[in-house]
Amino acid sequence: MFKVLSNLKESILMVIVIIALLIVQANADLALPDYTSKIVNIGIQQSGIENSAPEIIKKSDMENILLFTFDDDEILSNYTLVQDISQFDNKYKITLENEELYVKQKLNNEEQEKLNELISKPIMIYATMTSSDYSETIKEQILSNVQEEQKAFIKNMELIDIVKTMSNQELSQMLQSFEENLNSLSGTIMEQAAVTVVKEEYETLGINMTDYQNSYLIRVGLKMLGVAFLSMISAIGIILFSAKVAARLGKTLRQKVFKKVLSFSSKEFKEFSTASLITRSTNDIQQIQQLIAIMFRVVVYAPIMGLGGLFRVVTNSNHSMSWIIAMALGIIISVMIVLFIVAMPKFKRLQTLIDRVNAVSREMLTGVPVVRAFSREKYEEDRFEEKNKNLMKANIFINKTMSIMMPALTLLMNGISLLIIWVGGHIIDQGVIQVGDMMAFIQYTMHIVISFLFISIVSIMLPRAQVSAKRINEIIEKEVSIKDPEVKKEFDQTKKGLVEFNNVSFKYPDADEELLTNITFTAKPGETTAIIGSTGSGKSTVVNLIPRFYDVTGGEIKIDGVNVKDVSLKDLRNIIGFVPQKGVLFSGTIESNIKYSDEKMDDSQMVMAAEIAQAIEFIDSKDKKYNSEIAQGGNNVSGGQKQRLSIARAIAKDPEIFVFDDSFSALDFKTDSTLRAALKQRTKGKTVIIIAQRINTIMDAEQIIVLNEGKIVGKGTHRELLNSCEVYRQIALSQLSEEELA
Repeated sequence: MFKVLSNLKESILMVIVIIALLIVQANADLALPDYTSKIVNIGIQQSGIENSAPEIIKKSDMENILLFTFDDDEILSNYTLVQDISQFDNKYKITLENEELYVKQKLNNEEQEKLNELISKPIMIYATMTSSDYSETIKEQILSNVQEEQKAFIKNMELIDIVKTMSNQELSQMLQSFEENLNSLSGTIMEQAAVTVVKEEYETLGINMTDYQNSYLIRVGLKMLGVAFLSMISAIGIILFSAKVAARLGKTLRQKVFKKVLSFSSKEFKEFSTASLITRSTNDIQQIQQLIAIMFRVVVYAPIMGLGGLFRVVTNSNHSMSWIIAMALGIIISVMIVLFIVAMPKFKRLQTLIDRVNAVSREMLTGVPVVRAFSREKYEEDRFEEKNKNLMKANIFINKTMSIMMPALTLLMNGISLLIIWVGGHIIDQGVIQVGDMMAFIQYTMHIVISFLFISIVSIMLPRAQVSAKRINEIIEKEVSIKDPEVKKEFDQTKKGLVEFNNVSFKYPDADEELLTNITFTAKPGETTAIIGSTGSGKSTVVNLIPRFYDVTGGEIKIDGVNVKDVSLKDLRNIIGFVPQKGVLFSGTIESNIKYSDEKMDDSQMVMAAEIAQAIEFIDSKDKKYNSEIAQGGNNVSGGQKQRLSIARAIAKDPEIFVFDDSFSALDFKTDSTLRAALKQRTKGKTVIIIAQRINTIMDAEQIIVLNEGKIVGKGTHRELLNSCEVYRQIALSQLSEEELA
């Protein structure tokens, strides 16, 4: 898999951009629950008041509050005393005049937290002592602890004035009793209570609390919208760039596979079936593309969201609900393990089943005429049905198994939400957390669950993609048996067109016996060398060795005085005009097929090649002439027309050596004779090697090689072989009479 992913280096810049956007989106998504919590806790429940330490407070109230703490100097160091608010930053629109106020200085988060902690308790004590419900009770407690002569003095005093008269020891004892009661309260309850006191203080200052609250909600809401918009833009960019990276990787892999397949020799083609090569070039690469399209979200985004969510939950929330996340993850992992065990074997077989369907489809489509001729439609339908049904069953089984995932996830997520609400409700009732904290916890939990789900989904897709990657690598890394030499030699121009077979032997890699044995002959420029023999004698194999479609296993083949293994394949094949036994045309036009060797070829050269190949007659009969369309595989032209266009393609190349592998078999005798006569004029000074079954096609050849069971049993001219080679004589008599041979 990593070898396939190494091709991403072509898109490395885009990958970096994707990773950066994923980090941005993850951080934005992780920030949203905090904003939700702030809107609920601060914006709604606390009327927009963020801290228990007031932003602004009357001097008299501050002095009263500081009576209940010994940290008054430290608290006051964070405030500035203002004589006239109109001369200061009056952002709260306070209307009081000639009132001394304390305005809080700008503090960082750490300083603000410390100030909140210092001032929350004294504010609570002050609020308790000044409330009508408790002030008289506290006053009675104080009176019960003083002497009779003091009672008359303080009986008619306000409670706060009584506190001012207390000594430090008396005040300390009173604060200690208050703190024992306050310590039983959670920080959340104390903070909310302190905020209530701050709100009352703001109202006494004339601050419009509705405007204050709305201002906070709008400010935080706009920030939240900005973060959500940033997340949306990042998500769009990630999808766009991921699709581009996946598409580019697919293009690169297809290009590499196609290029490698073009370099395959016949040996490699026998190892990989055509159907398998098609599947690997399409479906397998598509599996990789689909994985890459979502891989970045899993590799980068999911871990950030999962770990970031866990970190936020642990650091910002009460740990009493953390067990819910652990339970949810345990259920997800259990479900994934079951799915892996059940579905994974089917995933691994899927690509092989697709290969089989493609193989049957290709065979059937290629052999439609034969199928119809033998009325085997039902048999082929049944054969296809079997392979198709196996693929269908595997897909249905996988889809059924995977379909459990979404309902299970929905049930799990809703169940977790209900559990959090139920448990959180009790904790809220105890004053440990606020409603906004519970809502944030739900969102963080969903982030964590979905992140682990993403990882699980990719873990399911990964094995199939891994199988596909392995199949693609098998092609890309396949060692080609026929390749260019490390040190390339140049052709000897003094021996131009000379083809020499010196004791050549050949056998297929998986064969036990040699197909060709000790083949020795020389094909000279300006002469025609013909090869004839019975079916299976090795004729086509001999000519396939010339352009190195196969490599000899014994002896050597020289062209232009140089061993074919010592020159580059491109140079070798550039000087050979090869016409295969089966005429192959490519989709396009007649012109594009004839000019296949050189798109910039002059039209006159194309027309001349068509004339020699006797293709002019049927080309001119078409409306668009040379621009007439050729269907895939040349299915819209006859066998004879296909052969003539194949011959024209080789002639237009104007090579040193012409090789015709039984290329005249589909031509009638008259066209065959006319074509060979025209070809002889065109190939003066060229080397011509012809494989033929017809005696009249090769009777005029300067040299005829007779093969039987992979060995040369005769060599010479037509007349010489009639007298010296019984195999040749038998072939000749089977086609022509004694009088015609004479």
